[in-house]
Amino acid sequence: MFKVEKMSLHYGEKMALNNINMEIKEKEVTAFIGPSGCGKSSFLRSLNRMNDLIDEARVSGLVKYQEDDIYDKKYDVIELRTKVGMVFQNPNPFPMSIFENVAYGPKRQGIRNKRILRQIVEKALKQAALWDEIHDRLNESAMKLSGGQQQRLCIARTLAMEPEVILMDEPTSALDPVATQKIEDLIRELKNDYTIIIVTHNMQQAARISDKTAFFYLGELIEFDKTEKIFSKPKYEQTEKYITGRFGWYDIIKMEE
Repeated sequence: MFKVEKMSLHYGEKMALNNINMEIKEKEVTAFIGPSGCGKSSFLRSLNRMNDLIDEARVSGLVKYQEDDIYDKKYDVIELRTKVGMVFQNPNPFPMSIFENVAYGPKRQGIRNKRILRQIVEKALKQAALWDEIHDRLNESAMKLSGGQQQRLCIARTLAMEPEVILMDEPTSALDPVATQKIEDLIRELKNDYTIIIVTHNMQQAARISDKTAFFYLGELIEFDKTEKIFSKPKYEQTEKYITGRFGWYDIIKMEE
């Protein structure tokens, strides 16, 4: 789905990512791990050009989505963000009804037929494992839902646009363990039909749900491999220290040198 070659990202003079090379396969869950400020969320946002919204953001190198260079000046960014949807760290439902939240995107695309909209909303809510809980409350405000339900609603809102890829930036960090489990179960189901890329600080979560894992540090991609290998037999000492909780200040100073 994505092929990234010698990609770097700067915010003004500050380097956020340096010389990233990666291939992300279709219908797999790819997890990005690493300490705060290591560049993993910046890289995630680069995959649907959300960094365009940040002043002075500048990308070099190649980022290809299905063989097309997404940073080519002629590339349709709106089409990219339709195909590559995004779910953010904190649930962000619109202050409107549950139904209108999910129907918002299709309506913006020009769909006005009420029957078709109902079908889209029902399908998306079922895919997001939320339909059974709220099917009789569709006209209620989305703000009345619990945090976990709001996050699944945001996933449904993304699914209503029929994307091919779903980017998730720490989607469970604001949720309790029960809601987190539901989101993880949902991710396992969704990967049958979608390519999913998730940023997580929870290494156990990465180990549970992902097929591939990438370890970032200080804007560098340190290691990228099958999740089982990353967590059982990593290639680099830095990766092993991080996933085993032995990554301390000495290692940070050493890597900065």
